[in-house]
Amino acid sequence: MRLLLVAVGRMKSGPERELVSRYMERAIALGRSLGIPDIALRELEESRARRPEDRKSEEAKAILALVPPGARLLLCDERGKSMSSEVFAQDIARARDGGAPAVVLVIGGADGLDPALHGRADVSLAFGAMTWPHQLVRIMAAEQVYRALTILSGHPYHRV
Repeated sequence: MRLLLVAVGRMKSGPERELVSRYMERAIALGRSLGIPDIALRELEESRARRPEDRKSEEAKAILALVPPGARLLLCDERGKSMSSEVFAQDIARARDGGAPAVVLVIGGADGLDPALHGRADVSLAFGAMTWPHQLVRIMAAEQVYRALTILSGHPYHRV
């Protein structure tokens, strides 16, 4: 199974990018032993369309082009539901054990996500009710991917 973190926009180099890279590297190293040998981050260019609706539509097409048929699609959205780290880990494990080709976790652009993505999504999840800066959401998503894999492996990183 593949685990893909898709983010609209590119992070500049700096401590935020380094932290995302650190969590992704840890997840990649751990994923192999859990039957998830392909873990990656894909950054997509932000649309340059004038209208927000057009930008969201263009970005949605680029995102959906990365989602294989049968993949589990999770969207980061402030209006989504809260999910514990344990439930997130179980969701990944169910997808893996159920033969899904991928779990794709999406972080949209500045204008949000197109309704077409919401219609295709299996889950819309929130990192709380507050609005977070894009860079922090990327860090939190990468950390939660790593945390989920530590939970599945029984690693002591996640303590309750």
